[in-house]
Amino acid sequence: MSSDPSFEVNVEGLRRAVELLDRRSYSEWPRYGLPKSLPDTGLGEVEALERLAPDVLGRATYLDAGDAIAHMDPPTPWITWALALWNTRLNQNLLHPATAPFAREAEACIVEWLAPFFGMNGGHMTPGSSVANLTALWAARDLRGVKKVVASSASHLSVRKAARIVGLDYVEAGVNQRHQLDPATLPSDLSDACLVLTAGTTSVGAVDPLDCCGLAAWTHIDAAWAGPLALSDRHRSTLSGVDQADSVAVSAHKWLFQPKESALVMFRDTEAAHSTISFGGAYLAAPNIGVQGSHGAAGTLLLATLLAWGREGLAARIEHCMDNARRLQDFIASHPDLELFPDGGTGVIVFRPACHSIDEFRAALPQGLASSANIDGDTWLRCVSANPNADIERIIAAIDDIAGARRL
Repeated sequence: MSSDPSFEVNVEGLRRAVELLDRRSYSEWPRYGLPKSLPDTGLGEVEALERLAPDVLGRATYLDAGDAIAHMDPPTPWITWALALWNTRLNQNLLHPATAPFAREAEACIVEWLAPFFGMNGGHMTPGSSVANLTALWAARDLRGVKKVVASSASHLSVRKAARIVGLDYVEAGVNQRHQLDPATLPSDLSDACLVLTAGTTSVGAVDPLDCCGLAAWTHIDAAWAGPLALSDRHRSTLSGVDQADSVAVSAHKWLFQPKESALVMFRDTEAAHSTISFGGAYLAAPNIGVQGSHGAAGTLLLATLLAWGREGLAARIEHCMDNARRLQDFIASHPDLELFPDGGTGVIVFRPACHSIDEFRAALPQGLASSANIDGDTWLRCVSANPNADIERIIAAIDDIAGARRL
């Protein structure tokens, strides 16, 4: 029997896929009406790509656009596109050392590189910080016997989810006007608690007082958003105290510019943490650590990016995003028709028009420039400086034009 060409390298087909990445012509292409049921006869690979491109690529929101600054989802560097292609070609499973020897080495390498920036001595990758938070709470329960989770009202919803999953009570602490956890609202007894501190809240980018580390039986820092500031000489002081935590979560698919789904959970005592969240099996050559069983080689994409850019290259892109945020904040703060929410210090800009409908104002903005955030029952507009390609002067001009038009 001859080999199946669908599983072989098709240079022309792959070249066509790369050509289709150029989205400039899709407005002229007809959209493909998806069949109502699974077709009996296939189109062929290249025809399927050409039918899908106007929808998959043409109807997408491009996070590298000049006015894309609305979300905590950055564009991805082209080197990750290449590594994703390689990974899909191989379909390796890091559960089994025999199927993914280098991919396992790559993940271990990047954790070894990154963990010291947070004062941690190891950890592993997860498909997102939601799973990283869950993993940390699991370790806290089994290692320290914690019975409850304490976090601020501004913490990410994944913390409450994780508490529910691992069977821990959830206690909500209050926040100050900047949406940082207010230590005065903490329970008096934290001896049986896991205290979760947030470094970069989702709504406003606030950083909780990290000097609260050590007040509880276990301290976990959800640094999904702001964690990569630790790699910047200019901004790492924002995370001062992070090294006193027992565990830290960081999303690589935010300010490390990786595709979804990529994150890390790191521990101060990795040997103890991993030993308590490991399971063996008759079919496993090595223990399975953490929540996931089978998982792919997301670490190779991050490894390639870090090799290509180095710490300085990564830090320069984060610092450029922070500079853009400062420029936008200064503009909004000085504008007579705009109200600025207190700066969280991590590149999240929250504002609203002083005298006009927020919904109408946002609808008039270019798509991708701002999202809505509900803060203390009020609606605000939110810009997240996650895109190094953002044209901040163009963004400022767009906001200014709409504010001016409302004033007239």
